[in-house]
Amino acid sequence: MDTNVNTKRRTSTYDMVYISIFAVLIAICSWITIPSVVPFTLQTMGVFLAVGTLGGKRGTISVLIYILLGAIGIPVFSGFKGGFGVILGNTGGYIIGFLLSALLMWGLEKLIGKGKIAMIISMLAGLIVCYTFGTLWFMIVYAHNTGAVALTTVLGWCVIPFIIPDLIKIAVAFLLTGRLSRFIKTENH
Repeated sequence: MDTNVNTKRRTSTYDMVYISIFAVLIAICSWITIPSVVPFTLQTMGVFLAVGTLGGKRGTISVLIYILLGAIGIPVFSGFKGGFGVILGNTGGYIIGFLLSALLMWGLEKLIGKGKIAMIISMLAGLIVCYTFGTLWFMIVYAHNTGAVALTTVLGWCVIPFIIPDLIKIAVAFLLTGRLSRFIKTENH
């Protein structure tokens, strides 16, 4: 009984450390920015890396902590920004989209497993969810603040320029996930 309690306590400590490290990793990835209407960052790679390496539950918690840190004003978003106003801004839907991506990836992990093909499918599906939610959010907020804008225009600003870089980020996250998973205790310790 005593050994079981110590194992659970150690597991919980590992979980907290891994979750925190990946929340920080996502923040660092957000600071690597090329400014644009929607900035080019490595955030999506950080999200995919967190969920791919830690698994659905712990990876999603990492993404949620990252978003909550930014929401309370800690400058973890791109351009060293923070605060709830960033989330409510034009590109805030993409930040929320990171959480939706992580949740979808977690769900797909439960549904189709954690194999290599399943991981690629879940990352691609997560990217599509992030694009969809973020683009709809952008259109609504932009229309409210500036005026209506055509879907094709928003796709040209927010999606099309990012497709190839995001596919590269998925490839890098996939490769790093395979390597990092060897060193990180899984959820099934």
